[in-house]
Order: sequence, then structure tokens, then C-alpha cells
Amino acid sequence: MKKTLLALGLLFFTLALQSANAQTPEEKIKQLGLVIPEVSQPIANYVKWRQVGNLLYLAGTGPKVYGKVGADLTKEQGYAAARETGLEVIAALQAATGDLSRIKQFVKVLGMVNATPDFTAHPAVINGFSDLMVEVFGEKGKHARSAVGMGSLPNNMAVEIEVIVELEDQ
Repeated sequence: MKKTLLALGLLFFTLALQSANAQTPEEKIKQLGLVIPEVSQPIANYVKWRQVGNLLYLAGTGPKVYGKVGADLTKEQGYAAARETGLEVIAALQAATGDLSRIKQFVKVLGMVNATPDFTAHPAVINGFSDLMVEVFGEKGKHARSAVGMGSLPNNMAVEIEVIVELEDQ
């Protein structure tokens, strides 16, 4: 009985310590030395995001990296392009919410890779985005995801990513 109580006490102490040391996404971004860009303007007739209830839908966005993965770019360069796209997504989330701590969880991600027909490592490329979301948002950054290849993307960008997040109640 004493061992059980001691174990429970240690568990509650550990959880309280973790909670006290929890970082906001903004603090994590600073700690990682990341630079969040300005939100880019839409390249056509659409909006960058739309909120419906507690869901925030982000339009597809991509990096300033151009070319086809498997021809012009390596898998590793595609990964870096997806990570750069993650910074664009964080910028849009910040602009849309005013506070990244309002994000309850990432729900769904669609990652599109501008790839040659024989390239098959689409998930490895989009991991650049997914890894960054987990680095910044922790468990809240994990998401359901599709990673697919495309014959082309707007302006020949390397990747395009769409995101749906759930927001905390206000």
C-alpha cells in the first residue's frame, strides 16, 4: 500500500513538474531559433483561412522552393521544402488565431509533392512538415495525414500543404 501511494505521489509530482515546465508554441519557436515569415498573400481568388466553429481550415501553401522532387530536387531537399512550408503554416495560424496556444490539436494534413512519376517517397518529404509541427506543438502537432505526388503544383513549387486544426473554446 505504501509503495502504491509513493508511486502515485511521484506520478503527480512528475506531472505537475512537466506542466510547470510546459512551453508555449511561441516559446518553443524561439528556443528552436526558428524565424516565422510574414503571411503571404493568396496567389488567386481565395482566402488563406476560414474558421467554421472550432475548426480552422488553412488553404494550401508552399515554400519559395521550386522544382520537381526526383528530378530537380532530392528527397532531402523536398523534406527541407516541406519544413519551410511548415513555417508558412505557423505564420498563417498565428495570424488567424492571434495566439498559437489556442490550437487544441492538428486534425488533418494534406501534403502534395511536385514529383516525377517514378518518385515514391512522398511521406518522407512531407515528414519535413510533420516533424516541425511535433517539435513546436508537441502531441497537439500530431495529425492524420495524406502525402501524395502531383504532376505539377502552382508556380512549380516543390510542395503544397493544407491543414485543418481544432481550436480551444474561447
